[in-house]
Amino acid sequence: MDGVTIAIITATGSVLASIITVISVIVTANKNNAAVDAKLDKQQAVIETKIEELTREVREHNNFARRMPVVEEKIEVANHRIKDLEQEIKEVRRDAS
Repeated sequence: MDGVTIAIITATGSVLASIITVISVIVTANKNNAAVDAKLDKQQAVIETKIEELTREVREHNNFARRMPVVEEKIEVANHRIKDLEQEIKEVRRDAS
């Protein structure tokens, strides 16, 4: 064989090796991307679950915060009523003595 034929065979071999290498890199990159996508999907699901739980807790807290002034008002009214009743008891005892 002459030198040109050897050069063509060598060049062809190099091109085939390069093509195989590129294909291998593409396949590996696709597998890695699929793995990363799966991990991101899982993390996204966890984050969404946590956000839903926090949203529920915030709504529960807001409901409590809305009801608290009503409870405080009722306690204040009850305390005044208790004081009035205690005063009436003292007056009845004083009148009975």
